[in-house]
Amino acid sequence: MSTFTIFLALIIIVAFLLVIVIMVQNPKGGGLSSSFGGGGGQQLGGVKKTTDFLDKSTWTLATLLLALILLSNVTIMDGNSPSESRVIDGKPQVETNVPAPVQSPVQNPEEDNN
Repeated sequence: MSTFTIFLALIIIVAFLLVIVIMVQNPKGGGLSSSFGGGGGQQLGGVKKTTDFLDKSTWTLATLLLALILLSNVTIMDGNSPSESRVIDGKPQVETNVPAPVQSPVQNPEEDNN
């Protein structure tokens, strides 16, 4: 298994977790935090701690996703892929074979007069 495939699997897992964490949150202050005693009670760490946890996990997963994407780009550019740029190496991209010019027979103007 290549390094890029490992990074790709990790990116998919982190993106899925990030979607789940974002969907659990409610932009108006509800969501998961309100279901754990949002009426001011202190169940399961309280509303404030649940919101802080979801906020921190969102930022952590987003940062991890960005880092994995950048690292996967480095693994693509390591030179093991067959689609390397030939322009950078100084080789032409398209090799053309130009045929030798064909010389037409030269007619002598004196021969045309006879």
